[in-house]
Amino acid sequence: MTLNKVDCLETRETIAVYPLNNTKQPIGQKVKILITMLLVTIPSSIHAHPGGLNLEGCHTNKATGEYHCHKKMNAPPITIQPISIIPVAKPTTKIQTGRILEIDYDGFIVWLDCKRHGAIKFRYNTQKDTGNAKRLDTFFLDPKVPSECQQTTAKAYGSQYDRGHLVPANHLDNSDTAIRETNTMTNILPQVASMNRGAWLLTEEIIECYRDIDKLLIIGGVIWGNNSEDDYFLQSHGVATPDAFWKVIIRGKGQDERAIAWVIPNSPDAKRKNLDGYLVTVDEIERITGEKIPVADYEKHNKPSASWLIPRGCNKS
Repeated sequence: MTLNKVDCLETRETIAVYPLNNTKQPIGQKVKILITMLLVTIPSSIHAHPGGLNLEGCHTNKATGEYHCHKKMNAPPITIQPISIIPVAKPTTKIQTGRILEIDYDGFIVWLDCKRHGAIKFRYNTQKDTGNAKRLDTFFLDPKVPSECQQTTAKAYGSQYDRGHLVPANHLDNSDTAIRETNTMTNILPQVASMNRGAWLLTEEIIECYRDIDKLLIIGGVIWGNNSEDDYFLQSHGVATPDAFWKVIIRGKGQDERAIAWVIPNSPDAKRKNLDGYLVTVDEIERITGEKIPVADYEKHNKPSASWLIPRGCNKS
């Protein structure tokens, strides 16, 4: 890979520019079946309350001033396109690859797609829980990231969607700087509230408990898909709503290396009790995303029968 260095006139920083790899890896029959199984049918309507709606099925709540929508959410099948992402290199301040920015925060890395104004991938390592830094209630844009590459506001999404973390604040509570940076909107995307507080939260709790047992590497990302029916925030935030999220946890070394992976749909049905239904192999993650996950070959094809159990007595706070 040829690496050219250029001087960025706006930031006065030296950034590394890589040629963008447009090679796409075909998605096999097995992955198509996988996505069909994971597809969740979203309820055809949501509860309405009094008030006139515009042509898009939206209005402003006069009591709270919040603009939200009541449009139908019949989601077409997810079509997943392979993602071309640069390999993880030694962290630098910022790496620009075409329209992909690698943002190296304190304790985690986020890959940002400028065209989508949102992240496509994240990565971090955990250590034993020895910190107690306080999580912030506020969210903010990153002043070092070009405005055309991130969301237009840090305001709440509303419409039954959370500002969902890719890298959770609690896993980086050993550093005031790191826990603050997890609330940057480059690390946030619209997540259905019941999914963010359900299946996605359970994966975070598994990490929280197992980081006291072993060193962990977490790699995850976004499946944007092609469902435009729930893209409520294009006007307010400049970002679409992802169709699904994926995550891989890796622990151990050599013959003791173990991995677990999920593809979790961004839907109301993605509750805690349904997490096991979203288990996949690491090999399937690689086929869907085009990523190369640093897991031993023998472990890439293994899918546990159930998600890792939360150890008794684990402090998940």
